[in-house]
Amino acid sequence: MGAPAEPPAWMAAAARRWLEEAGATVEPGPGRAFNALPLSGVRVSLVEKGRAVCSLRVPPHLTDAEGNWHTGAIAAAADDVCAAAIMSVEGIIKVSVHYDISYFTPAKLHDEVEMDGRVVEHKGRMTAVMVEIRKKESGELVAMGRQWMTASRPSGSRSKI
Repeated sequence: MGAPAEPPAWMAAAARRWLEEAGATVEPGPGRAFNALPLSGVRVSLVEKGRAVCSLRVPPHLTDAEGNWHTGAIAAAADDVCAAAIMSVEGIIKVSVHYDISYFTPAKLHDEVEMDGRVVEHKGRMTAVMVEIRKKESGELVAMGRQWMTASRPSGSRSKI
């Protein structure tokens, strides 16, 4: 058996564009309104084969009453970064079938965080992905997530982004 084929370059470009557009607009459209909130202010640092890295300075509208980055907003942003990592190698957005996230330390209002999502395994239509979220200044771990995602349509079908 040979090595798996290198994914076409358009896949990583499409994943980057999807992340940037989701965080830049709240225009109506499939998936945009929900993704726009946790991704608002996100800067895409890197999208390459099986990996997506983004940073965010925690904005006021994503904090709880104590000024912490809201755990629901963390989970939603992590899910989107993981989806982009998968899109960079498969060319499609997949849906989560299992999602596990652990929170280690809070990120506060105006803290800058980095989200690093990586594809770790493929099994048929299922893809495993992990994300680490760290404070950029100290490297302190904020959260770590693992998820299995699956395709709702065959791989290789080009999505409309």
